Amino acid sequence: MSTPSKKSVFFLCTGNSCRSQMAEGFLRHLARDRYEVSSAGTHPMGLHSRAVETMQDINIDISDQRSQSIDEFEGVSFDYVVTVCDRAKESCPTTPVGGTRTHWSIDDPTSVIGSGDQRQAEFERVRDIIGERVKQFIQKDSNKT
Repeated sequence: MSTPSKKSVFFLCTGNSCRSQMAEGFLRHLARDRYEVSSAGTHPMGLHSRAVETMQDINIDISDQRSQSIDEFEGVSFDYVVTVCDRAKESCPTTPVGGTRTHWSIDDPTSVIGSGDQRQAEFERVRDIIGERVKQFIQKDSNKT
């Protein structure tokens, strides 16, 4: 799925509603000229509105992204496959095809029970962790070339 000038990256989580969507949005925002980015879920649930709003708060628009199933990428090869939740890592040990596999164990922000402010704070915390991980990924990949 990579082009001659761009490497391909695939983010995978369970629902493809928050974490993998945020990671896709960050990588596109920070380095769209260097990467072809896709994301999917083992059990896609639709793009979470709070994920869209939380990313919009830092001027990254993911509203046009859509929740996709890993099945849509059957047989597709990627330069990098990044799982962002433990369940996705366990349920997809061999697919999709990827040159370099990485796992980021990131909490599911939708699992927080509490007030609206508490849930929002968790989405922001997870967003910031993912943003840092994506920046580290870009830096590490830049050091390889």
